[in-house]
Amino acid sequence: MEISTLIKTARGEEPAELLLKNARVVNVFSGEIEETGVAITHSRITGLGDDYPAQRVVDLQGHYIAPGFIDAHVHIESAMVPPFEFARAVVPHGTTSVIIDPHEIANVLGVEGIEFMLEASKYTPFSVYVMVPSCVPATHLETNGGILRWSDLIRFKNDPWVLGLGEMMNYPGVLFRDPETLDKLRAFFNRRIDGHAPGVSGRDLAAYVAAGIGSDHECTTLDEAREKIRLGMYVMIREASNAQNSKALFPLITPKNARRMLFVTDDRFPSDLIDQGHIDYIVRSAIQSGLDPITAIQIATLNAAEYFHLHDRGAIAPGLRADLIVFDNFENLTIQQVYRGGRLVARNGRLLPQGEAPRHLEVRNSMNVNWSKVDVRLPAGGHRKIRVMGMVADQITTTQSVEDARIEDGFAVADPERDILKIAVIERHQNTGNVGLGFVRGLKLKRGAIGSSVAHDSHNIIVAGTNDDDLMTAAHAIAAMQGGLVAVENGKVLARVPLPIAGLMSDQPLERVRQQLDNLVDVAYDLGTDLHAPFMAMAFLALPVIPELKLTDRGLVDVNKFDFVPVFAD
Repeated sequence: MEISTLIKTARGEEPAELLLKNARVVNVFSGEIEETGVAITHSRITGLGDDYPAQRVVDLQGHYIAPGFIDAHVHIESAMVPPFEFARAVVPHGTTSVIIDPHEIANVLGVEGIEFMLEASKYTPFSVYVMVPSCVPATHLETNGGILRWSDLIRFKNDPWVLGLGEMMNYPGVLFRDPETLDKLRAFFNRRIDGHAPGVSGRDLAAYVAAGIGSDHECTTLDEAREKIRLGMYVMIREASNAQNSKALFPLITPKNARRMLFVTDDRFPSDLIDQGHIDYIVRSAIQSGLDPITAIQIATLNAAEYFHLHDRGAIAPGLRADLIVFDNFENLTIQQVYRGGRLVARNGRLLPQGEAPRHLEVRNSMNVNWSKVDVRLPAGGHRKIRVMGMVADQITTTQSVEDARIEDGFAVADPERDILKIAVIERHQNTGNVGLGFVRGLKLKRGAIGSSVAHDSHNIIVAGTNDDDLMTAAHAIAAMQGGLVAVENGKVLARVPLPIAGLMSDQPLERVRQQLDNLVDVAYDLGTDLHAPFMAMAFLALPVIPELKLTDRGLVDVNKFDFVPVFAD
């Protein structure tokens, strides 16, 4: 918008294009509710007041109007749909900007994956900004489909939609001065660098912060979050489908530290996005927990905008983008209208028709499994004790324990009666034939097996179940779909969700994906699990940067030691 037009419209010398009058404006700068109107021309707010001349007037009849919500850290791929379909889920819930880290698809396709997400984010009804992935691969303990060095990332630094360096999961690489890790930090030293440091504290945390890392979304306790705030970090309060940390961290927020908080969803399934919501769900939960409503909205808007230096949004004031939400009250926070750049894009929970259709983009087949080497049997060799990963409810951390093995015909096998299931991670990128084997407690299947090509962060094929035959059936079915999720029993696929885009995302509409996933989860429940999001929970069992015991295609990893340990413990 030409600045002289903005000035003339703000002074009332020319009529605004749109006036939203008779509103209660949530002022996240002053902490007040102002009974006034919002004048808009082109994509900008030109002034506040009910008496602005305007070409078109909409009476909001006393409803609240606030800045559009900003998700400060999200992996769109975890919703199993590309950006436009993701927008269809979250924009009606009031999200007008997202900060994505495409490290899921980058771990499968490398630079091609980042380019895909940037291109696929065009012509969508929200703003998509990118933090380029810092850890591809996440560690040296696994095999993935791409390697991103600092020289690969620097090409994106001047892209206007790239804000900085994504979550630095390799905190050991930071602390022990790994040269490639330090090169990435140096390359983005003058931009935002997000963190990922679960449980890091004391002098190690001081060193991590000193490296220029400004945020963390892995806090699970008040003490951990307080320590990070005291050292100058922003705490991203997460409410994902599997990692649900918000209720534990809401008591952390006070008037003195609220400006150091951000709201994020990280990884969220279609059903949760549709049924519960997105950032609006976290804001609503925060208000219901007793947090001041204006503070909750400030965290979801202005805080994120200022942290990422997006100074054209995050509040309602002259000159800022007209990214706005209209809602009924603070108790229900039902989003009635969503404006993006002054244009109404959603009403009453529905995305309105868009003028520009999303472009159809294709990526190469990412399934490259050497089946001649794949074997999920585990010879006991006289051993009687096994290490077992213990799942933690609503978290992505695990415990580890040593248990008696169940031995049949000389092989260690699953023991569903004790909720000890066999788990395998099968390499699918480089045709190595690698298979990591282990055991897990907490998945609670009584029959059959489940599997997925979504296995953070390298996204190899992960299968878990009650017997070896069903493990193999699940793995083959996943590869045949070019990626996806399955549930099997007695050698038969009972339900599936095909994910042909890098083995991570569907090419079907959001509603179809949700329907397929609901059916799949219902089948998994019938097989015995009772987890809220069993496939997402299983996906994080392969992430060797989250304590305590994890499994990759190369073997069982003790995350505290950051090294491999044998499955057998005797």
